[in-house]
Order: sequence, then structure tokens, then C-alpha cells
Amino acid sequence: MTLEPIHLADDRGVAGLPVRLVVAFVVGTAVLGVMLNMVSGVGALTTTELDAHPTPDVVHPGNGTITVAAVDPDGHALPDVTVVLSADTAGLAGGRPVVARTNASGVATLHATPTLPPTADQGTLTLTVKPPSGKYADRRANTDVLVVR
Repeated sequence: MTLEPIHLADDRGVAGLPVRLVVAFVVGTAVLGVMLNMVSGVGALTTTELDAHPTPDVVHPGNGTITVAAVDPDGHALPDVTVVLSADTAGLAGGRPVVARTNASGVATLHATPTLPPTADQGTLTLTVKPPSGKYADRRANTDVLVVR
């Protein structure tokens, strides 16, 4: 039995692979990447970001009422938007989120009792808006409500 020597200087790449196939693969991959980017960007072009503007945005523990306007990028308030106030580093009495819908003027009134742990001087409550249809989205963070002692 004879062993053939191994040639380490072989730089042919994949032997027998046609150049046209390599070019087609590279071009196809690039085109597929562009197409997927276009398709994933379609939703962003057709939806409008909503934002929540709380009043007041700084409260004390025990404060009972926060009004929130759900607005589009042009500053117009929208009706029938669900607004959720949730505990973050500050808490809510009862331990549950507070939910309200915006009225015809685009303003929701939330009756909440913010709380702070005994060792904290401040904390935040998080606002989330649930848009009324597929035309709107809430992808960016909204203004938090600051709770201070």
C-alpha cells in the first residue's frame, strides 16, 4: 500500500464549482437581503407613533389623579386609546395597573395612589398606550411619572 503525499499549497477553492454558480449565489444573497429589508420596513412606513403626555408628570405618594393625553407626532390628541399606568420603581396601591380610555378630547383620567418603599425618596410609574387600530403604534418609551416624597 502506497500513500500519496498531501499537497498543502492547493489554492483551487472548491474544485469544479462553476464561476456562474458562485456569482449567482452572491448576487441572489444580496438581492434577498434588500428585499427582506424593504418588506420589514413596510410596517414602519404605514404606522404612526403615539406618545403619552401625563399631567402632572411629578406626583407625591397618595396623589389620586393623573390625566394623560395620547398624542400623535403632530401633537393631536386621539380618542379611544387605552392608557395603562404600571408600577416600576414606585408602586401603586392595590398592586395592580390602572387602566383608562381617552375620551373624545383624547385625554384619559387615571385614579391611582402611588406608593414608595420606606427606603426610597423617589421612583417612577410607567405609561403605556394601546392604539385603537393598526394605523398607530407605541414602540418608543413614553414619559414616566416621577413619584417623589
